[in-house]
Amino acid sequence: MSNLPLMPKATAVWLVDNTALTFEQIAEFCGLHPLEVQGIADGEVAGGIQGIDPIGTNTLAKDEIERCEKDPTARLKMAKRDLPEPAKRTKGPRYTPVAKRQDKPDGIAWVLRNHPELKDSQISKLIGTTKTTILAVRDRTHWNSTNIRPRDPVLLGLCSQTELNAAVLRARKAAERAGEPIPQPEPMPEPEPEPSQSGRPDLSMFKLG
Repeated sequence: MSNLPLMPKATAVWLVDNTALTFEQIAEFCGLHPLEVQGIADGEVAGGIQGIDPIGTNTLAKDEIERCEKDPTARLKMAKRDLPEPAKRTKGPRYTPVAKRQDKPDGIAWVLRNHPELKDSQISKLIGTTKTTILAVRDRTHWNSTNIRPRDPVLLGLCSQTELNAAVLRARKAAERAGEPIPQPEPMPEPEPEPSQSGRPDLSMFKLG
């Protein structure tokens, strides 16, 4: 499909009206069926479409059209374009809405604590962050370290549960193949007892004799 003109049907309309090319030649060049090109010639198809000159758009050379007009068995070849092809977008971190970007450090902290088997590259792809940010959260050198609270990235909307499960499964299988032990999650810290409101020890359990 990449070898077709930009607007195939409009190009076909122009070729039908302005050349002596056969329906088959036009159909093959424009990616249409010969009967559809015949319908264009009969006015039954593409009645409201204005033809586009492929010579003016550098899609076809005039000499190429003349060559194929002389030989009905010949096939049109698209003119070489001098314009560079658009650059393909390389794969990078997933896009995260601006409103959720501030939650990424919390999601990273949660993954580091609960799934230490994941490599930084996997976390980067899963949450859509950089290895530099992951390292800063791990080393507590992140600029907002004092406010980072480990929170499930699934609940934060940074990834899906399916994506998280798949990443964990891949990491564990890789560790098994390499004969490496699977790191265990960090134990949760014990909650500190809350002091009484008066700041004094609670002696209500003791009864006076």
